[in-house]
Amino acid sequence: MQTITINIDNDQLAEKVNWFLEHLKNDGLEIVSKEDSEDLKLLKATRDEESILFESFLKNEN
Repeated sequence: MQTITINIDNDQLAEKVNWFLEHLKNDGLEIVSKEDSEDLKLLKATRDEESILFESFLKNEN
């Protein structure tokens, strides 16, 4: 999978590009906002962290 970031400073042009990209979704294009992408990266990084049961957390919160 390739990732492409497009920065557009013109609202009208951004609307045109978004319209065009929306039409490519049926061909397999996935559109993800930069903010969502950063959130997903942070979430993925936590997958390898050690976790505890919520009940254990509540017992030891004080």
